[in-house]
Amino acid sequence: MHRLLTGPLTIEHIQVPIADLPSALKGTRLTQLSDFHFDGLRLSEKLLAQAISASNAAQPDLVVLTGDFITDEPDAIYNLVPWLQKLESRCGIYAVLGNHDHRYRRSRFIVTRALDDTGIQVLWNQIAYPLGPNFALVGLADFWSSEFDPSLVMTQLEDTIPRIVLSHNPDSAASLQRWRIDLQLSGHTHGGQIALPGIGPLSLPLAKIYKRIPKSIKRLMPAMRSYFGTVKHWEWVQGLYSTANHPLYVNRGLGTYLPGRLFCPPEVTVITLV
Repeated sequence: MHRLLTGPLTIEHIQVPIADLPSALKGTRLTQLSDFHFDGLRLSEKLLAQAISASNAAQPDLVVLTGDFITDEPDAIYNLVPWLQKLESRCGIYAVLGNHDHRYRRSRFIVTRALDDTGIQVLWNQIAYPLGPNFALVGLADFWSSEFDPSLVMTQLEDTIPRIVLSHNPDSAASLQRWRIDLQLSGHTHGGQIALPGIGPLSLPLAKIYKRIPKSIKRLMPAMRSYFGTVKHWEWVQGLYSTANHPLYVNRGLGTYLPGRLFCPPEVTVITLV
């Protein structure tokens, strides 16, 4: 993707308070990268290299990758993993898959194996403890997959254990309100890709207008149908939110679809736990 359609990389820094955070983990730093879509079109090697350098410069204790490594053909993952091998992390690199990563029957297996072979652990309805036994990292199956069932994993955790949940699609936050979640990290939306100064992302007001359009007319607008079908909760499109029960951070991602990004730059997120 041409840099004029993408915009310069932005490094976002946030602090997140965690109840019952073990004293040894205060100041723990994570970096989040999301939505690579590394297929030779939607993410340039230059921008990818900048993102990896930015993550490494933060000297993270943990790196998390929140899905959509590819766009269509799963073999594209083999072009991405040599780059991901350059990521540095004290306690490892963990990932969840996005909707594009299981688009075809063979996609999930190919993408998961390629990442695992690179030393990146893919969590699919699984729990890991890279920071120690008193802090859980939960990775959910993609929200659009038939295997999305948070109860399979969340019920395994004692309520006293703080945890971060990785879930590609922020819509999943609505299904997670019944459990303790100290922070949910998602991507998927690309930040809406188009925002205006003083107004913010245009996706939410446009989605409200789109809902009022008659179905007969919507059928004549396949691109708009695809765009607004991406998520239901456009109010959770980029940045840090307080849902009814837990904080949610939505990363704007690195890859870009046409017509491009406007005041919505790709990002690497640096998260400090306090």
